[in-house]
Amino acid sequence: MILNFSVQNFGPVKERQTLSFEADSSTHLEDKYLISTKSGHRILKLGLIYGANASGKTTILQALDFLRDLVLEPEEKKTSQLNFSPFLFDEETPSQPSLLAIEFIQEEIKYAYRVEFNKNAILSEELTYFHPNKANIFRRTTDVQNRFTEIKFGSKISVDKVYKKTLESNTLWNNTVLGGYLKTNIQIDELKQVGDWFEKQLKPLVLTKTELDTYVLGKIGSGEIEKQDISRILRKADFNISDIFMEENEQDMPEGLLEYLKARFETHPERINDFINKGKVKAVNLEFEHTVKGSKYSLPFFSESQGTQRYFGFAGLLIMMIKGPVIFPIDELESSLHPDLYSHFILSFLMNSKNSQLIATTHNREILDNRDLYRNDAIWFTDKNKESATELYSLADFDSSVIRNTSNVYNAYKIGKLGGVPNTGDFYIDLKNEK
Repeated sequence: MILNFSVQNFGPVKERQTLSFEADSSTHLEDKYLISTKSGHRILKLGLIYGANASGKTTILQALDFLRDLVLEPEEKKTSQLNFSPFLFDEETPSQPSLLAIEFIQEEIKYAYRVEFNKNAILSEELTYFHPNKANIFRRTTDVQNRFTEIKFGSKISVDKVYKKTLESNTLWNNTVLGGYLKTNIQIDELKQVGDWFEKQLKPLVLTKTELDTYVLGKIGSGEIEKQDISRILRKADFNISDIFMEENEQDMPEGLLEYLKARFETHPERINDFINKGKVKAVNLEFEHTVKGSKYSLPFFSESQGTQRYFGFAGLLIMMIKGPVIFPIDELESSLHPDLYSHFILSFLMNSKNSQLIATTHNREILDNRDLYRNDAIWFTDKNKESATELYSLADFDSSVIRNTSNVYNAYKIGKLGGVPNTGDFYIDLKNEK
């Protein structure tokens, strides 16, 4: 579970901005929103980020996803550059390091992880834990001139000297220590715990273009999700679906797919050897059964509405979050969903999940008109300042002179009182014909 996540000099974010999931003292909806740990942390399940287009709200999720990739997808070559941009509307920031930092709970232990980097290298890195007192696990520095990594473990961490040298040699200057550890056949319990959290709990960013149906079908195929549970959730969401049919078959590889896979997995060619040898790919035909006036009709998945297709994927995510613990970042949560269905999904998550988290960007303002659905500390806004840099702040940051418990937050946000809305001009456009 994430306690907080910080971003600095990353995309439109210039100064350090922090998204926190540590609940304030409010008891409002705490039985639905809060996860309580043995160490006394009160952690929010949900964080919704509002903001105008290009205000930087998606960047917060992209930065979290970038951190996940730094850990789980280490570069294979020293010459590979990290795929990000620092803040560009300033003369100094492009040459300054970027920073990502996260605090999270893994098996009742609090960890704090911080990494500084530029396009070429990981410049410094630190991992600490609180067990129960704060202690350093490792500090990493990089000799940029010689492209060499040095790792110093804390006094409470017992690591064989040979292991340490092996880890340093496998941690390229553009790799994190955690990424280097994944490439190394050694056992260091503390690094394994943190690596497991990034791999098993923090899930990849879900975008509007993400093919969730493929993802969910894979989870059904592996047994992580039961098909009948998907059907049950779709029926509860008022989709007229009585059953789901899946049929797997092998097909000839579509033209151009092999070239795409070779480019996509250039640094991991072993991942596509099976495709090359077989020359075929597995495909799943997915159909939904509808029962109408006692008669049953079957429709192919891609003949269903965009909303039905989207919610099929969300149903799979919902099951994973109920089983938990997992963390899903989702961009534009409301995409293709009716406002009532949007609220139904959030309520289903809050009512049924125990130790999972949902972080989402959204433009849906209707939820702000219903205090039975949200807590102030779970609502966040992004806005651009005079330097065109993203600022991130919570609804809970406003004092009672702006927002009271009886205030209509929907109206306050709608008229721009809370920021995070487009600053549009008038509607008249004067097009001049130029010769």
